[in-house]
Amino acid sequence: MIAPDTVIPLACNFALVVLGVSLLLTVYRVVRGPTLPDRVLALDMLVGIAIGLIAVIAIRTGYTLYVDIAISLGLVGFLATVAFARFILARGLRGERPAEDGPLLLLEIGGNPQLVRKEAGLLDAESDPSGKGMK
Repeated sequence: MIAPDTVIPLACNFALVVLGVSLLLTVYRVVRGPTLPDRVLALDMLVGIAIGLIAVIAIRTGYTLYVDIAISLGLVGFLATVAFARFILARGLRGERPAEDGPLLLLEIGGNPQLVRKEAGLLDAESDPSGKGMK
């Protein structure tokens, strides 16, 4: 039978390697993310990876204060993700600034995208499908 003194250090080393590789891949996604929501999701994933690293270090060292730090980091990470999501909703999916007289919310789900652009002041009268022109 394998002793726990042998398994725990091996499992911790394996977990540190896996978390390190995922950390590098996630940092790549933060830097190269094609859209702002991809970057926000990657930042949220970085918080999860950091929590995992802190948990593995807590197991390896036996210092239980690290668990409290991981819980606090999880709460702060959640609040940061909610704040970023509100920022994305206010700014639009592609990260452009809204028109001065248009609505702040450029996100539309299942609607007519031309109507959303018209309301934001981004659709000119010639390409208006309704034929009413811009106001």
